[in-house]
Amino acid sequence: MNYRYSKRLDSFSSSAVREILKLTQRKSIISFAGGLPAEEHFPVAAIGEAFDRVLAAGNKALQYGLTEGFLPLRESICKWMAPKGVTITPDDLLITTGSQQAIDLLTRIYIDPGDVILVEKPTYLSALQVFRSYGAELVSVETDEDGIVLDDLAAKLKQYSPKLVYVIPTFSNPTGKAWSLERRKGVLELCRANDALILEDDPYGELKFGDASLTYPSLFSLDAHPQGSCVVYTSTFSKTVAPALRTGWVMADPEIVRHMARAKQAADLHSSSMDQQALHQLIEHFDLAGHIEFVRKEYEARMRQMANLLSQQDWPGVTWNEPKGGMFFWLQLPESVDTAELLKTAVDLGVAFVPGVSFFADGSGRNTMRLNFTHNDAEGTIAGMKRLDQAMQSVLVK
Repeated sequence: MNYRYSKRLDSFSSSAVREILKLTQRKSIISFAGGLPAEEHFPVAAIGEAFDRVLAAGNKALQYGLTEGFLPLRESICKWMAPKGVTITPDDLLITTGSQQAIDLLTRIYIDPGDVILVEKPTYLSALQVFRSYGAELVSVETDEDGIVLDDLAAKLKQYSPKLVYVIPTFSNPTGKAWSLERRKGVLELCRANDALILEDDPYGELKFGDASLTYPSLFSLDAHPQGSCVVYTSTFSKTVAPALRTGWVMADPEIVRHMARAKQAADLHSSSMDQQALHQLIEHFDLAGHIEFVRKEYEARMRQMANLLSQQDWPGVTWNEPKGGMFFWLQLPESVDTAELLKTAVDLGVAFVPGVSFFADGSGRNTMRLNFTHNDAEGTIAGMKRLDQAMQSVLVK
């Protein structure tokens, strides 16, 4: 058989994280690679009880659901977002199979081959995969400690007239940075003036560390919404409840939501209605806010442990910043070091990370790397850092 694949297949590349995770299936490997939550903190009993309540409702629980999502869950999310300055109705919201599908659906309905998308430098590697698969031209915008650099954004909005600007303003993947309020407002002003839609990805917003008085309002909440908003906002339950439920949501102007729902019908009809019903039961009968606060504290403790271990390392020319939230440390090594090559040595020594080049749309960042601090317990982190140190010593010149 002569398989005649579409030209689009050439635009699909394997995720560096997915490929590295295959390596880490060996029990001998300690992984700092994937954005994996701590499995021991999944609310297993509460989720089991939630599914029991769903099944107790009878056969109807196993029927097809609405493309837009289980209405009671959408109503629950509307209530959940209200204290965050977001006022929406269920019609302004679409349930997706993780926030990853929200990225795909918006790109599918909004981007034609050759359209320009502006992205942060660096940014989430799987979003880059999606954008490339639809033939978008990706242009990087410079960032600093306060977020995206407004002068560079303004220049590239003028130069490229992009349709879309993709950002992770709160605890960025991979850097863990949080934009200042000034930058958030500045990006909104610039994008609205240039008729560029913003896709705001917020999977880590609940995982805030440090000063509890600091707040990081979403761009969606700062913009007039939902009608006429220049922001499409997506988030997920993967980091706060459990990734296996594969349930996220997207909020936007109801016209955009309708178009995304049409695209979703063609993709999968609807996300798992069982999982949606269980999540609704969990929200109604479980202290989800309390659970998130517990997880947040646990992750902050793990972050501080890794920060202390990094501080103890004798790694000349290596710099890193303590993340303000999320799941990752971002390291910059001397320019002479290619972290993709370093990974080979690290895996031989029994530890894995993600080379930074995968997070750069322009192919730069070959001397950078991302470390996850949430998945391993204290003992595993210590052991993994010892192995990583061995790998580092093989490439760093003293």
